[in-house]
Amino acid sequence: MEISDKLLCLFSAEVEETEDRFVVEIPRREVETGSVDPGETYRVALVAGGTETGSTSSESEPSDEPQPPVEEGEIRYVEIEDLGKQGDGIARVERGYVIIVPGGEVGERVKVEISEVKSNFAVGEIIE
Repeated sequence: MEISDKLLCLFSAEVEETEDRFVVEIPRREVETGSVDPGETYRVALVAGGTETGSTSSESEPSDEPQPPVEEGEIRYVEIEDLGKQGDGIARVERGYVIIVPGGEVGERVKVEISEVKSNFAVGEIIE
């Protein structure tokens, strides 16, 4: 499947039925991080859910530890909140998970590509 460079966010959601329409709720974090602005119009793509092909039983077993909220190669808009000991920008996303952004300045809002993911932090390279 080809994914557009214009992709703003990616999340899983259920389609809910209301009285006269169906609704896909957008996670609050997508608005809080600035990926989505209320009142704007967006193009939405839906991909069928279900299990991934080729997964093993150990991959599908739930883990006691929470998984990082980002994946390598993922594109995110983040705000640099702080500077680390070595001068790198620090951004926080879901559950306070840290993304280290080399070259980021406090207060900057940047588009990053996640280049490395660890259990308690990730590294994101500025692409915009």
